[in-house]
Amino acid sequence: MRFSLVLLAVSVFSVANFAAEKKPNVLFIAIDDQNDWIGYLGGHPMVKTPHIDRLAKRGTAFTNAHCQAPLCNPSRTSLMTGLRPSTTGIYGLSPWFRNVPEFKNLVTLPQYLKQQGGYKTYSTGKIYHGRYGNQKKSQEFDFIGPGASGTPFPPKKLIGSTPFGNHKLMDWGVFDHKDHEKGDWKVASWAVDQLDAKPKEPFFMSVGFFLPHVPCFATQKWFDLYPDDNSILPKILKNDRADTPRFSWYMHWYLPEVRHKWLKENNQWRNLVRSYLACTSFVDNQVGRLINALNRNNFDRNTIIVLWSDHGWHLGEKEISGKNTLWDDGTRVPLIFAGPGIKPDQICTQPAELLDIYPTLNELLDLPQKNELEGHSLMPQLKNSKAKRHWPAITTHNHDNHGVRSENWRYIQYADGSEELYDMRKDPNEWNNLANQGKYEKVIARHKKFLPKNNRKPAPNSKHRILIYNKGKANWQGSDIAPAAPIPGIED
Repeated sequence: MRFSLVLLAVSVFSVANFAAEKKPNVLFIAIDDQNDWIGYLGGHPMVKTPHIDRLAKRGTAFTNAHCQAPLCNPSRTSLMTGLRPSTTGIYGLSPWFRNVPEFKNLVTLPQYLKQQGGYKTYSTGKIYHGRYGNQKKSQEFDFIGPGASGTPFPPKKLIGSTPFGNHKLMDWGVFDHKDHEKGDWKVASWAVDQLDAKPKEPFFMSVGFFLPHVPCFATQKWFDLYPDDNSILPKILKNDRADTPRFSWYMHWYLPEVRHKWLKENNQWRNLVRSYLACTSFVDNQVGRLINALNRNNFDRNTIIVLWSDHGWHLGEKEISGKNTLWDDGTRVPLIFAGPGIKPDQICTQPAELLDIYPTLNELLDLPQKNELEGHSLMPQLKNSKAKRHWPAITTHNHDNHGVRSENWRYIQYADGSEELYDMRKDPNEWNNLANQGKYEKVIARHKKFLPKNNRKPAPNSKHRILIYNKGKANWQGSDIAPAAPIPGIED
């Protein structure tokens, strides 16, 4: 009898231990301003991202994933709350959504994992915009590491003044510094230290890298990966904006990011492209450090890894540099899921949204469904990459401006009703706007059905990159470089 009881106790203990081991951890990796210049995405033929590409092979990698806003704060707010920008009215670099009374008690992704799954939550670097969510007494995270930083900076700007003055972020290039001095190295090191401490409780560890956000500074070893000649430049079409609506210019009118014309005239286009590629490879190396730490501490078999970027970035395409657009260069991002419950070595071409991450993790972790989330679980695609999606990806920039991306088409509608349509199979660079050709009316109608019905005006105290359209006039409500002002005629 005693022997049976001992066996029963051992059995119960083993089952309990097995159950505890089976609750997956989550390593949540964010990269700032990372477009599709990632190896597996094919956005640039020369880019070197071996660690991210190996991660893609370990899991399911999405090639048609898109952000909900082409700007840091609204994109990250949407991902972490599970609500669209058009639902919250968070369109600019501020406010922090918890400062909006209606949304101050929203239960975010890390909070939900704490409440429903008993997860310990860690964060370092940039997960929310700026320092949002990183307060010592944070509602979001139990343990907080170093914040995001583009440091170190050179003694003076490398590229000098740009059309809007000496904006400190508008800089790029190489100068004498060490990798271990960089903010992103320190962010990765903090996360590695947490993993090396072998946390006993299930963890949600979010690690947000600053680069390749401007200023794009990297050490010489990363620049040496890429030739200093025009072979690295992306393909562009001269006068590409000739068939786009006037309103498309409004989206990035008073911004510090420079236009392609200035890059060429000041011999900075190649330098910016090379700097962006170098920073991308440096961040890929930091991702590799995280994954190596996960593996050597035996967390690899029981950890779900999610890698994403908050939005894309133009490097001369559509005659601009920067973000704040509704084209693929502004919206398309890497999105990878790897780990238990996810089929490895899959590439999925179905449209996906960053908004889908929250409900997908809930299902992967077997947590209760959260009905108010506006995204849709990607579990069908994580099991079979060919499983069809019923929803396109929708990106919003300021009120009533939306891009709808299906598997084969991109449709854009601006606040004044003007439109763009691109056949992404025949025209992946979006060089030929088909919206005014009557034979595509049915295609447009199919995509229009998915435009958000709720289009809130900006939340109270919104500022920085806020565009208001009312009674036929567009107005900036303050920006990085200009006060509130009506937009004048479009001129280059």
